[in-house]
Amino acid sequence: MAFVALYAVTLLAALGWVLSNVRRVDPQNRVVVQRLGALARVRGAGLLLAWPRPFEQVLLLPSAETVLERHVETLLRAREAIQTDVSPDDDDSASLGDALAGSGYLLTGDAGVVQLDVRVFYKVTDPYDYVLQREHLLPALDRLVTRSAVAVCAARDLDAILVARPELVGTDGGVAERRERLRGDLVRQVNRRLADLQAARAGLGIEVVRADVQSSLPRDAVNAFNAVLTASQAADRDIAEARTEAARLTQSATQAADRSLEVANAQASERLARAQADTAEVQHLAQSVRDRVDPGLLLRVYRERMPAILAKVGSVTLVDPRDDAHLIIQGAEK
Repeated sequence: MAFVALYAVTLLAALGWVLSNVRRVDPQNRVVVQRLGALARVRGAGLLLAWPRPFEQVLLLPSAETVLERHVETLLRAREAIQTDVSPDDDDSASLGDALAGSGYLLTGDAGVVQLDVRVFYKVTDPYDYVLQREHLLPALDRLVTRSAVAVCAARDLDAILVARPELVGTDGGVAERRERLRGDLVRQVNRRLADLQAARAGLGIEVVRADVQSSLPRDAVNAFNAVLTASQAADRDIAEARTEAARLTQSATQAADRSLEVANAQASERLARAQADTAEVQHLAQSVRDRVDPGLLLRVYRERMPAILAKVGSVTLVDPRDDAHLIIQGAEK
């Protein structure tokens, strides 16, 4: 009975070994079957029939529709540099070196500095290349994304990557459009380099479908931009207040000028009316004399007016105009 039991266990173990590579492949996966170390075939979702190891080996891969995510950490600032940024020290800053001090920074086309946090999403397009390069896939992808990010940033200025100067928002539509095309340009750059590797028969078997980019400025640059923005806002506020005060003064001056002009016009009209009233009788008399309507009018007016005038004087001295004598009038006494 012990022999029979051992024989049954051996048969079951042999059956389990024979059926070890018979499995069900889920819809989100596909498999690559290696026969004696060589790539034999690719199978999609469904039932997989394969020889057991070591004859055939089954490798599980994502399906063609599955999108994988990779956070590119090579573009991030080094931990030692971040610690130095948080607690700056002259000795620590001097010991960082150029490479570590500049880690995480990318130069733009206008000699600016920007930081990019990139996440790429890719699909497996060639299972054979993906299996061959599986151990080196992620480091190679990081290098390709880093190189593409350097090229994309160098091809545009700082305002075409992020909103560094808010006062320019809406003034230049071309810069805003280039800022929106940043992710698309990065994806095209990475796929172009993947195609170059494929042409050199060193392809990674993947294709980048999307990239999420978060751009930021270094801490010192942010402080400098904030200071400039604060100064610009203060200058704009002062200019607005000056314009408001100038408008108020202009309005007050205009009102005062209009009021003075109206007063002057009113006084001129009043004086003109008074002068016309005062000279109306004289003009009428002069017109009558010129027209000789009433020859005795001037003599009558003289007789009417002279008694009132002579009544106000103290003495009257008459001088014959035909007399040769000279009249001496005493001047005012001091």
